[in-house]
Amino acid sequence: MTDADVTADDDNETGAAAVQRAIEEKTYGFWIWLISDAIIFALLCAIFVAMAHSTADGPAGHTLFSLRHIFAQTMVLLASSATFGFASVAIAAGRGRRAVLWLGVTFLLGSGFIAAEIAEFHSMAIADAGPWRSGYLSAFFTLVGAHGAHVSVGLVWIVLLGCEVMLRGVTPFAASRVHRLGLFWHFLVMVWINIFSLVYLPAFL
Repeated sequence: MTDADVTADDDNETGAAAVQRAIEEKTYGFWIWLISDAIIFALLCAIFVAMAHSTADGPAGHTLFSLRHIFAQTMVLLASSATFGFASVAIAAGRGRRAVLWLGVTFLLGSGFIAAEIAEFHSMAIADAGPWRSGYLSAFFTLVGAHGAHVSVGLVWIVLLGCEVMLRGVTPFAASRVHRLGLFWHFLVMVWINIFSLVYLPAFL
């Protein structure tokens, strides 16, 4: 082995270490952001609990929500968490096309979830049960709407990452971005389970 070969190997190791460090720094920063987002949702949940009985003689949850509708919506989001898991496995195996396929399925499920949420908001608004009606409904629309906005951002992120993997393949940076998006997506699923338990389920008990 020549000196030039040794130098090239050292450069490759240095470059790989720099890439790994950059990925780790981005992941660390993302965790900090995710924790701050969790605090925001915790505060929104606390506000909803505080306003749960402030209906101002208006409609309450048991007259507004459909258990069948909410259960189906929840199952769709849970299924999207599973399909994103399949996409993550495909990325780890270096199978870009399969990862893009599962990301596409996740996108469709997430879009279905958002469509159901928009339909729910629309039906409540035309029934004069919008956020202007009472403190309870203001807290409801703020909490559920904030979650829906996050899911919508996740859908845009899925499209961008799917395009990146399709065009550039499974690079270390693409794999890192998919990992962070996975953390974000599964976090949103956990937030929704809390919303379901805190907002919707008590209305049917």
